[in-house]
Amino acid sequence: MEAVLAHLRHAIEHGEYAIGDKLPSEAELCRTLEVSRPVLREALRALQTMGLTVSRTGKGTFVVANAVEDPTFGDYAASDLLEVRRHIEIPVAGYAAARRTREDLDHIEHLLDRMEHESDTTAWVAMDTLFHLAIAEASQNPVFRRVIEEIRDALARQSAFLNEVGGRRDRGHREHVAIYEALLDGSESDAVEAMRFHLDGVENTLTTIVRSAQQDAPADGGPPV
Repeated sequence: MEAVLAHLRHAIEHGEYAIGDKLPSEAELCRTLEVSRPVLREALRALQTMGLTVSRTGKGTFVVANAVEDPTFGDYAASDLLEVRRHIEIPVAGYAAARRTREDLDHIEHLLDRMEHESDTTAWVAMDTLFHLAIAEASQNPVFRRVIEEIRDALARQSAFLNEVGGRRDRGHREHVAIYEALLDGSESDAVEAMRFHLDGVENTLTTIVRSAQQDAPADGGPPV
């Protein structure tokens, strides 16, 4: 999928497909790129998340931009989602460290164990959102849980995007473990710092994806350097 995405993104950013152009049909792209339809569809979804294309039912996929600016996850732009996550999830981690129960810790540990051994990306992403929901639940404040529930779909889309495009799964898991260990120790400061580090990693990966696209794009329509 990463190779297909890179190929299509490069073609769009370098003018092979101009804004307004319709991409070839899925069947044609599958033949040309020699990939299965599920792999192609993952790449097409990633292009749409990046804001480069839009899919119109019954008509196909059209190019709407030639540079990645601010990926969109469900109803929320990445920048808006991250801003809210920083204001909510960082302090929530501190509250969770102070208030978590043995049951909370067992639940989070079980999730991490399942995630470590999960090979299916979709299942892993679902558990990733459950992990962040479990942190909110451990804060013992139902309002925090409700907020995370509200952005749960966006979190899942973001997680899938970062894992597929940014290769963040292993790093993300290590960061999750650090958050859990802080909760286990009951250290509010460590939990806050671990969550901040995790969200810094998310932001850095998103920035790298955008910056990479901008640096690769040709200036004034000229050939890539």
